Amino acid sequence: MSTDAPDLRSVTLTRDSMGRYTARNLRGGSITVSSGTDELSPVELLLAGIAACTAVDVDTVTSRRAEPDDFEVEVTADKVKDEHGNHLQDITVTFRVRFPEGDGGDAAREMLPKMVQRSHDEWCTVSRSVELGTKVTATVE
Repeated sequence: MSTDAPDLRSVTLTRDSMGRYTARNLRGGSITVSSGTDELSPVELLLAGIAACTAVDVDTVTSRRAEPDDFEVEVTADKVKDEHGNHLQDITVTFRVRFPEGDGGDAAREMLPKMVQRSHDEWCTVSRSVELGTKVTATVE
């Protein structure tokens, strides 16, 4: 049962050339996506979305206590092809965060594991959608 009204999010993808595309949001932001080049692939964008979503959650709360000296989130997954087709499995999110010495850094370090777990369990829309198995509908106009 949904307790929130829908909050539509969208991007539009346009073809730049064979295998190279640009995704744009309504605010004017864009990112190039491709396959077989140095640019991010669609699968890597999904992993980056998980990393960015949970990073924002955790950073917003912990940095109120102390500005981190280092903040990195790595997301890995195994791409497999089986009876369900191509998909990812064993997605792992690893936080590597270092805070300065002192009371603020101590407070941020203490709350970091709780905020990572809370992001995973409640806040991160991207990983929650992947984990819950959101239906995707494709149409042609």
